Amino acid sequence: MPTLFPDDAKSIIEALLFVANEPMPAKLIAEIINRDEEEVIALLKDVRADCERDRRGFYLVEVAGGYSYATRPEYADYVEKIVKPRLSSLSQAALETLAIIAYGQPITRSEIDEIRGVKSDSAVYTLLERGLIEEVGRKDGPGRPALFATTPGFLKYLGLKTLEDLPQLKQTEPDNEYGYEREQE
Repeated sequence: MPTLFPDDAKSIIEALLFVANEPMPAKLIAEIINRDEEEVIALLKDVRADCERDRRGFYLVEVAGGYSYATRPEYADYVEKIVKPRLSSLSQAALETLAIIAYGQPITRSEIDEIRGVKSDSAVYTLLERGLIEEVGRKDGPGRPALFATTPGFLKYLGLKTLEDLPQLKQTEPDNEYGYEREQE
């Protein structure tokens, strides 16, 4: 690895911090750029000073044992307009449950369980927590079970305008009263 000039090292540190998902410890940065940890700490101070001097929209913060860029708090109202909490990926069970609800709504938990062939309590809870489904009423009958349907958040999650944009289901011979074929396990 070639020896870096101090300005190159500072620029590389900025690049590393820009792409890092977690705060980066000075020791790790020093290993990556093949420099002394004390030198890296001095360069980090320079980066912090540059952010302050130039009044950039972000600043360097030391947090959780490392260094990271953060948006200036005074710009939070603007940033929140485009950055919304991201939904982490869903488990296979949650995706199956979501598909069943999307195509069968409104639908009860026991109907979902019948189609899947397994209990779906955890998946339903996850989908409720993430705002992808909601309780839309109660079914007439014993125990008056809750009916579930998708939300506008579901459409946004899948990038759909309306439920009509969902792909059409393949026609198969149903093996239950709901018209769905259960996967053989």
